Amino acid sequence: MFRRNIVFSVLFLFAFPSLSPADWIWTPETGKFINPKWEVKPTPADQLEYAQSFKDQGNCKKAMAEYKKLIKAYPRSKEAPEAEFFTAQCLENMVKPYEAYQAYQLVVDKYPFSERAAQIVGIEYNIANHLLENKGRSKWAQVVVGSDERVIEILRTVIKDAPYGKYAAISQYKIGLYFKEKGMYQEARDEFEKTMNDYPNSEWSQAAKFQIAMADTSRASDAQHEQKVTGIAMDEFNDFVKSHPDSELTPEAKSQMALLKTKEAENDFIIAKFYENQKNLTAARIYYKNVASNYADTVWGVKAQAILKVIGEQ
Repeated sequence: MFRRNIVFSVLFLFAFPSLSPADWIWTPETGKFINPKWEVKPTPADQLEYAQSFKDQGNCKKAMAEYKKLIKAYPRSKEAPEAEFFTAQCLENMVKPYEAYQAYQLVVDKYPFSERAAQIVGIEYNIANHLLENKGRSKWAQVVVGSDERVIEILRTVIKDAPYGKYAAISQYKIGLYFKEKGMYQEARDEFEKTMNDYPNSEWSQAAKFQIAMADTSRASDAQHEQKVTGIAMDEFNDFVKSHPDSELTPEAKSQMALLKTKEAENDFIIAKFYENQKNLTAARIYYKNVASNYADTVWGVKAQAILKVIGEQ
């Protein structure tokens, strides 16, 4: 039997020459050769402690290899989800945020009753938030390949895993911010409206209402062709000011209303100027009068009044 084992082991080593004979040890207890590199400690607690020793030394690569061995050898142990969690921490330490997120989420998906679940939701939110706020400037953002939408994936996961948790409303709100900053205003409005509908009592619902008006303001950049959108944005800001007079966003809302009022005045002034150039002074006067009376506190109101003095008000 012993000779047969020796022969088998020699043949094995010839078949796999990359495995050094020094890596293999004969154990009389088992009657076979073993490779210590592939062996695990006698208990999952011992294996976890052994893996942690490498993590503590800053050797995340070796630690992750040992965590993997624990998970494979003791998949039902209470240490298994811990090994998965510490694997995610290692990836985070190695500046691999998306891979870290995936590893953290694996804990939630494989061990839904893990005590780490609530903690992981917060960690995932922080990863997404860091990517969202530092895109293009930090070491985090530099390793997210193609990556913008991965931030949205993480935020949606946070909402899915804890729809009524402390990070749900702000995650939904920040999805809207992401689309707004990308110039995707309709998508932004949809996400902000979802924030208001799903989390009406949250502070982020109030902020979302303000951001909807801001998104429409951005859409109303062309005074000649976006008059309807300008009017919608004006109504939204006006409603916000009435609904939240004491909000810290109210001064900004009033400022935006003043800018939109100027846009509306400019739009009517341009129409008036068009009719004036067409020698249709009757129509021109109507529009100039409207600008002069309804937008007197704008630069366009002053200009309209000056022109009316030249062409007459009748």
